[in-house]
Amino acid sequence: MNTKRIWTAVLLSVGFFLAFLAIWHVTTHVEKTKADSITLSSDEVGQLTAAGMSETDMQIYAEKGLKFDQIEQIANMGLTHEDLEMAGGIEAFGFTTGGAAEEATTGFPSPALVWKEAYYQLSDPFYDRGPNDKGIGTQLKYSLFRVGTGFLLAVIVAVPLGFVIGMFPLLNMALMPYIQVLKPISPLAWLPVALYLIKDSEQASIFVIFVCSIWPMLINTAYGVSSTKKDWINIAKTLELSQFKTAWSVVLPAASPTILTGMRISLSIAWLVIVAAEMVIGGIGVGYFVWNEWNGLNLASMIFAIFIIGVVGLILDLILGQLVKTFTYQE
Repeated sequence: MNTKRIWTAVLLSVGFFLAFLAIWHVTTHVEKTKADSITLSSDEVGQLTAAGMSETDMQIYAEKGLKFDQIEQIANMGLTHEDLEMAGGIEAFGFTTGGAAEEATTGFPSPALVWKEAYYQLSDPFYDRGPNDKGIGTQLKYSLFRVGTGFLLAVIVAVPLGFVIGMFPLLNMALMPYIQVLKPISPLAWLPVALYLIKDSEQASIFVIFVCSIWPMLINTAYGVSSTKKDWINIAKTLELSQFKTAWSVVLPAASPTILTGMRISLSIAWLVIVAAEMVIGGIGVGYFVWNEWNGLNLASMIFAIFIIGVVGLILDLILGQLVKTFTYQE
C-alpha cells in the first residue's frame, strides 16, 4: 500500500470521526433557556429590605425565578448574592429556580460532558476513595489481570493440545465433535457453574476467560498444524529428522501465523467477555465500573468507560496483529 493511499485512508477515518462527533453534538445539544422570572410585590420588597437584602440582589433572585419564601430565607441568612456564588451558587444551598430549567437536557451526555469527565478521570486514574469509587486505571488493572491470567492459561492448554490434535488425524476426528459442541456455549453460561465449584468470584471470572479463550486457539492450532504442506513433511523425512524435530522445525513455523490468529481472536473475545462477567460478579473491574456508573446515572462517566474499553481492545488487537505479521512469511 503506497503512502498516498495510507494518508487518504487516515483523512477519511478522521472525517468519519469528526462527522460522528458533530452528529453527537447536534443530537445532544439543547440551547439554554432562561428561567421564568417572578415579580415581587411592594410588601414583599419591604420585608426583604427590612431583612437587609439589597434591591439588586432581589432583582437577581426574582429573575432567576426563586419564590418569595426562598428569597426570604436567603435574606434571613444574611448572605449577599456574591456570597452565594462564592459558596457554589443557590443550588449548593438547596434552592431551585421556578419555571423552566436554566439549561434543558436531552438526558444523554454531550461530547463536551464526556470530554470533561475523561479529563477528570485521567487526571488521577488510580484514585481510591472506597470499594465503589476507584479510578479507571485501577479498574483496568484488575480487568487486564483477569484477562491476562485466563488467556495465558488457555494458551498453555490450547496450543499443545491443538498441536497434538493436528498432528494425528485420528485424534482430530475423535475429539473435534466434542470441541464443536462446547465451543458455541456462551462463556457467561459457565459463570454460575464456576461460582458453584470454585466459590470465588475472582477465580470464577478467570475461569470464564479461560473457557472463552481456549476454543479459537485450539481449533486454529489444530487446523494450522494439519494444513502444513505434505511436501515439507516429506522433505523432513528425507532428511531423517525425528518427529519432534519435524514438529519443531517444520510444522511449528508453518502453523505459527494460524496459531497467532487464533490467539488474536481469543484475546478479543476474552476482553469482550470480561466486561460482561464483571457486571455480573461485581467488585472491581471496568465492567463493574460501567454498571456502577449506570446505576448512579452518571452517563458521561459510563460513556467514557465504554470508549476506554474500546481503546484498550484496539491496543490488544494491534499487539497480536503485529505478532501475526512478524511470523507470517511469503512462500
